[in-house]
Amino acid sequence: MRATEFFAPTLREMPAEAEVVSHQLLLRAGFIRRTAAGVYTHLPLAQRVLKKIKQIIREEMDRQGGQEILMPIIQPAELWQESGRWDVYGPELFRLKDRHERSFALGPTHEEIVTSLVRGEVNSYKQLPLMLYQIQNKYRDERRPRFGLMRGREFIMKDLYSFDRDEEGLHVSYMKMHEAYNRIFQRCGLIFRPVEADSGAIGGSDTHEFMVLADSGEASVLYCRDTKCDYASNVEKAAQAVREPGEKEDLKPIIEKETPGCRTVEEVTRFLGIPPQKIIKTLLYETEKEVVAALVRGDREINEIKLLNTLGCLRLELAGANTVLRVTGAPVGFAGPVGLKNCKIVADPEVVLIANAVTGANKNDSHLLNVNMQRDYHVQTVSDIRMVQAGEPCPRCGSPLLEAKGIEVGQIFKLGDKYSKVLGANYLDENGRSQPIIMGCYGIGVTRTMAAAIEQNHDNDGIIWPAAIAPFDAVIIPVSTKDEAQVNLAGEIYDSLSAAGFDVLLDDRPERAGVKFKDADLIGYPLRLTVGSRTAAEKKVEVRVRKTGEVTVTAFNDLEKRVRELLALI
Repeated sequence: MRATEFFAPTLREMPAEAEVVSHQLLLRAGFIRRTAAGVYTHLPLAQRVLKKIKQIIREEMDRQGGQEILMPIIQPAELWQESGRWDVYGPELFRLKDRHERSFALGPTHEEIVTSLVRGEVNSYKQLPLMLYQIQNKYRDERRPRFGLMRGREFIMKDLYSFDRDEEGLHVSYMKMHEAYNRIFQRCGLIFRPVEADSGAIGGSDTHEFMVLADSGEASVLYCRDTKCDYASNVEKAAQAVREPGEKEDLKPIIEKETPGCRTVEEVTRFLGIPPQKIIKTLLYETEKEVVAALVRGDREINEIKLLNTLGCLRLELAGANTVLRVTGAPVGFAGPVGLKNCKIVADPEVVLIANAVTGANKNDSHLLNVNMQRDYHVQTVSDIRMVQAGEPCPRCGSPLLEAKGIEVGQIFKLGDKYSKVLGANYLDENGRSQPIIMGCYGIGVTRTMAAAIEQNHDNDGIIWPAAIAPFDAVIIPVSTKDEAQVNLAGEIYDSLSAAGFDVLLDDRPERAGVKFKDADLIGYPLRLTVGSRTAAEKKVEVRVRKTGEVTVTAFNDLEKRVRELLALI
């Protein structure tokens, strides 16, 4: 490809709309253009990167026995109503009606469609296991689309669905995809971690997220410092290590103490002169079924994902001031478990270990001292409901946990019979008995992977693409398009490398060399091959590695070998 024929409109100024590096550079380097909030046109450079990512994905899916299909984007509401998700998925679901007033949704995911397909075609254990996948646009009406391709309303995703006879078969399929995802992101040249995660709206049991590590990541990852331990988890899922009870304290009589204006843990600790570890923080939540009081130690934060899973509810919201006043009889900041009625109480395991604790008194400007579980109040459920922090012991080996920022680019789920049961996807076993098909689903954000690669690989001058997914392997730049010797040698290099199977761009634009160099760094070609007057006379080429800035001069006859060697190292 020649640059004079290639559509790559670069920008000199930083786009005002772009908040993160990948968004800025994708716009500036001519990869994407905004069509609407969260909706982008992919220009030729982006398409070339996406094509390479898709090819890597296809090869690894096929290697594990996946078969590619293509399902409709427009999905009938009846299927979503049958699965029960039409009313609970939320406002992110794009809904529409056809001319006959029939309801449809733009697919944010395809569990319903693929389960419906399989229930109509698979009826015997002899047809299982089965793995079907597609690479397709998905649609989610994000409340606040942001960060360019990182959180859009239209995006490209690979989703594979596995169908097995039982949980044992599902585990085999799950581990095949776990292996495939590791290979995909390794081949894409990314530094990443698979981490334990929460299944969210998809449902199911076991799930792992694949996180590209980057300082700009929205998600926090906790992982074990011990390199021999493979524990890593999203903070939403991270489990606390089991703690042994400390030295036993004699239980003291409960005392009510005035704490005027002390609503926060900080204010109470300062007023009473106690550490926050002696306080039981009580937060009230509303679900679709009831009001719940959640108890954690004063220096901890509630993990609402864990709490929602513990309660098994569909909706969880922090209670408003009116609800708090109605349930506790006191304003916000003075709630406590003692005497709390008409309210389910859930306590974190650390709360059980606190003797002679301080809690709100359910009375304005008052707290209770020397509160003890069982003697003074009872809880319905004890469960891990708090956020785990870096520095705490690993739940597997006890070594300290470290924290890193990450960008989720893939997730794998064990669905079990969540969808097959409600949608009636069954098979007949060897004895002729009907059994629900056991399912898994496995997604990769293709456009997000492209953006995450930039977040992890860039500098002040632009993008630094890993060679495997770069739009071109190299750019060839003649310093002067008026110098016939330079132009001729650049053309020979282009023909030679193209014939050898390399993907190269010849920058034949009549621009100054400095402009071409800046564009080369901005776009992020792994190699820059420069032909100047001196090198042209000697039939040599200056080779610059974008990632390291290393520059060497190579004879034309040795160039193919040199390019191959360098690309293998990038």
